Amino acid sequence: MKLTVIKSSIANIMPLCKREFVAYFNSPIAYVFAAVFLVVTNWLFFQQFFLANQAMLRDWFGLLPWMFLLLAPAITMRSWAEEKKTNTIEFLLTLPIRDSEVVAAKFLSSFLFLGLILALSLTMPITVGRLGDLDAGVAAAGYVGALLLGGMYLSIGLLVSSFTRNQIVAFLVSLSVMFSLFIIGSNNVLSFLSGPIASVLQFLSTATHFNSVSRGIFDTRDIIYYLSFTALFLYLNVQSISSRNWR
Repeated sequence: MKLTVIKSSIANIMPLCKREFVAYFNSPIAYVFAAVFLVVTNWLFFQQFFLANQAMLRDWFGLLPWMFLLLAPAITMRSWAEEKKTNTIEFLLTLPIRDSEVVAAKFLSSFLFLGLILALSLTMPITVGRLGDLDAGVAAAGYVGALLLGGMYLSIGLLVSSFTRNQIVAFLVSLSVMFSLFIIGSNNVLSFLSGPIASVLQFLSTATHFNSVSRGIFDTRDIIYYLSFTALFLYLNVQSISSRNWR
C-alpha cells in the first residue's frame, strides 16, 4: 500500500517538476544570475588563486555562501509569486494532487537548476587539478556542502515567495532572511554575546555548518542541521499554501 502511494506521488510530482524546470529556461533572469554567478566566482577565485600560487579550492568554497545569498532568491522569487500574480495558482492547486506534492515539485525543480549551475562550475576543480595536486575528497565535500546549503536556501526562498505576489519583494525578503541566518554566527555578532545565547546563534548559523563541511569534515550534526531546516521550511511552505482552505 505504501509503495503504491509513493509511486502515485512520484507520478504526480515529476510532470510538475519538469514544467517548473523548463520554465527557468524561459526566463532571462535565470540566465543572467547563472552567468553572473559563474563569471564573478571564477574571476574572484582565480584572481586570488594566482596570487597565492596554491592549488586549492578553499577560497572558492568560501565565496559560495555569499553568492548563494543572491542566486537562491533569484531562482525561487517567481515560484509562487508569479503563480499568484497571473492567477494560475488556483488552477494549479485544484489539480487532483496534494499541496505537498506541488511544493515538492517546485523545490525539486529549483534544486535541479541550482545543481546544473554548480555542475557548470566543475571546470574550476578540473583546472585546479591540472595546475596542481587537488584534494579530490575536500572538493567533493565542498560540493556536497554547497548542495546542502543551497537546498536550505531554496526552501526559504520558496516559503517567502508563497507570501507575496511581488517577485522583487520575495527576492529582498528571502535575501534578508538568508543573510540573517548566515551572519548570526560571525565573530562580529558573537563578540557582543556570550554563554548559551552565543552557542545557539552559532549553531543556527548556516556559515558555521558550511565551513565545517567545506573543509572536508563530514559531521552528522551538520548534515542533520541542513536536512532538518530544509524539511521545516518546506513543511511551512505546505502550510502556507494550504492556508487558503482556512478562510
